[in-house]
Amino acid sequence: MVIVGAGGHGRELLDLVEAVNATPGRGPRYRFLGFLDATGSGGTGGGTDPGSTAVSDLAETGTSADMGDDGAPDLDLLARRGANLLGGLEQLARLDADYLIGVRDAARRARLDGIASAAGRRPATLVHPSASVGGDVRLGPGTVVCALACLTTNVRTGRHVIVNVGASIGHDCQVGDYAALAPGARVGGGVSVGTGAWIGSAASVVGPRAVGSGAVVAAGSVVLADVPAGLVVAGSPARPVRDAAGRSTPAAYAIPGRRDGSARSAAPGPAESVRSSDGPVGEAGRM
Repeated sequence: MVIVGAGGHGRELLDLVEAVNATPGRGPRYRFLGFLDATGSGGTGGGTDPGSTAVSDLAETGTSADMGDDGAPDLDLLARRGANLLGGLEQLARLDADYLIGVRDAARRARLDGIASAAGRRPATLVHPSASVGGDVRLGPGTVVCALACLTTNVRTGRHVIVNVGASIGHDCQVGDYAALAPGARVGGGVSVGTGAWIGSAASVVGPRAVGSGAVVAAGSVVLADVPAGLVVAGSPARPVRDAAGRSTPAAYAIPGRRDGSARSAAPGPAESVRSSDGPVGEAGRM
């Protein structure tokens, strides 16, 4: 196995690989070969991919600490783990190994997945031995379920979903490709999480709700209404901070309509629901 991305999240994934290997009967054991540099920084750290999320843009929502890992390698930290930096993405065509993606940004994970798949590599799917996974749960290729996470029943994830440390997903949920739950995030029953959406640390989504593709729920927020695609929401109850067009004033966001069909322009109140503009997550159960 190789891990694509050698920053903090990549090193956390190495912990996951080691925990799975150390527990008999928890699936296949992996021989870890090393990390691949996903940044083009030449192994010196500090490089970022041109397509990565502008982390500074998310500082006001409290998500920058969650999403700020671009996978840049720190050679000293890798050496302390006894891990090798094997090179860049060109190694994918040469190495006969499964892979995990150690980068948190959804767009970059999707791009790296495409590169690895084109090279004929197969994504691993790992569940930490301390995680709780109930019946009728299907995990998509590349999904990682970290320590102390919990998935109950009738849960479907897409490709390369991150269920981070202590996060939980309730019954009858769908989580789309490249979506992520940060540490301690809570998703209630009947929630659909769209492709590439981010649920921040200690945030809660009270079901049944829909979080649209590419939406961001800021750390510590409580979502009581549907979140349209591309919207950034924050607070308790969560309200719009910025929309897909980059407008940062909540008042500029117009709610398409209440469930009874009436319309108004304002940030949603705690009892109001905004339908996701991209509807139910169509790819969440695709394996």
